[in-house]
Amino acid sequence: MTDDRAPAAPTDAPRPEPVRFFGTSWADRGPGYALRRAAVAAGSLAALAAGLLALSLAFSAFTGGPLLDVLLAAAVGGCSLMAGLRTWRTLSRGRDALDGWMADDRALAPIMVVGFAGTLAAYVVRSLVEAPGEGVARARHEAALAAHARRRTPRGGRPGARRAPGGRRPRR
Repeated sequence: MTDDRAPAAPTDAPRPEPVRFFGTSWADRGPGYALRRAAVAAGSLAALAAGLLALSLAFSAFTGGPLLDVLLAAAVGGCSLMAGLRTWRTLSRGRDALDGWMADDRALAPIMVVGFAGTLAAYVVRSLVEAPGEGVARARHEAALAAHARRRTPRGGRPGARRAPGGRRPRR
């Protein structure tokens, strides 16, 4: 009795890193990728709607006069804008691309909490384009594959024509 299935050759090529909610299915955009992306977008949109409902209930309970209402709305809107911009940059370029005011995690923690709507909105829009964080993970994976290929490729050229240490050619 023979086994037609040959054992898979062990490969030392780098593996893609998992992305939240997608695992490593983003690498080959295999079966279920589009459905999973739609589910992530719908779930984020539902969380955004629930958060905005809670925010509107909090606004309706606040009684401070028209000037304070405007100031509160401007503060929440500004925080949402800043949180959304930071989330978009993180999902599209990675944490390493954050600079300036976006790079300080401790200082931005309250802004991210107040501006959760911007974060969720950026997540919804990004999931319509690709899996959130896929671009960053794909760039890292392709760079790792290219580095792996360079290490595995044998050197070319004429080894006998190489210069000796010190820059002189060996005498024949």
